[in-house]
Amino acid sequence: MFSKTNIEQKLRNYRSKRIDENSIMDEVYRIFSNNEIERSQIVSRLQEKSKEQENSFSFNSLDGKRIYHIEDIKKLCINYRLRFLDSHYFKGDFPEEAISEIRNLEKEHNTKLKNFKIVAPAKLLKLENADDPLLFAPMGNDYFYLIHKWGNDLHPFRKLLMWPYKSFENIVFTVVVISILLTILAPINMLTSNPSIGLYIFLAFYIFTALGGIVIFYGFSKGKNFNGAIWNSKYYNA
Repeated sequence: MFSKTNIEQKLRNYRSKRIDENSIMDEVYRIFSNNEIERSQIVSRLQEKSKEQENSFSFNSLDGKRIYHIEDIKKLCINYRLRFLDSHYFKGDFPEEAISEIRNLEKEHNTKLKNFKIVAPAKLLKLENADDPLLFAPMGNDYFYLIHKWGNDLHPFRKLLMWPYKSFENIVFTVVVISILLTILAPINMLTSNPSIGLYIFLAFYIFTALGGIVIFYGFSKGKNFNGAIWNSKYYNA
């Protein structure tokens, strides 16, 4: 009778023909040590400020879907009140997937990536006092290559909620609309049995003045600014 084939033993035989058991441990240790060194170097480059301004990519290996111009990034940041800053301002931990993606890109393009940029909400960045990161590497001529995205997606209403902060005109329009709504909801009939148009206008103006004062006080006290002025600012109170 023929004996059954032990595939693990066959696999071990194939390996022994290529390398002995003592050498395999040295090989594995060397590979893992090199991998750990490479990953540590990548993390260091992510966390340190770089003097380099751009990276050298292999044109034939580029993915057009991952190339973005500075104007596209600026528009995204303004609409959703995000920041676009050097990666060393990021105060979270870079995920292993992002490190692996950088390693893959470096091998594919035969280069060492540097001067990383990141798009994220201000709360995720270590900003100087005066939910969804995107990691980029600059290509030159105001173009950036998207390396990796992680974390949760932004709230579906974030763009709408951040719309008033886009510009001075937007915040004034928002205060006017809220003032009108509050005037409509105000129980004027409790004050007079025959409210006139003039009374409604006076109340709307009063509410508008009060809301405007609150907005101005909050803005000045917190040092806040509009989205178009802070999208690439490294200052927290911008």
